[in-house]
Amino acid sequence: MRIAEIIGNVTLSRVHPSMRGARWLIGVPFSLKALCDDREADGEDLVVYDNLGAGVGARIGFSEGGEAAAPFYPEKKPVDAYCACILDSVVVNNGE
Repeated sequence: MRIAEIIGNVTLSRVHPSMRGARWLIGVPFSLKALCDDREADGEDLVVYDNLGAGVGARIGFSEGGEAAAPFYPEKKPVDAYCACILDSVVVNNGE
């Protein structure tokens, strides 16, 4: 699971039939360095499926690839990133 900040949402004019009614967000992932230094998200933007209601500015935990499709099992859905949780806070312990 990775952490991202939501910067917007996506509106589709066409959608795969199995994903009708889905909500799509634009997230920017954090690198470990950005999290440790409490900096802004620094990854490449991606589109995330959301059914939890995350909004702009929220930090989320998301899964990718096969793990992103796991919540829909046994149905098959064309999803690459899935919002698994909305985070209230993030604490990074550097082993100190």
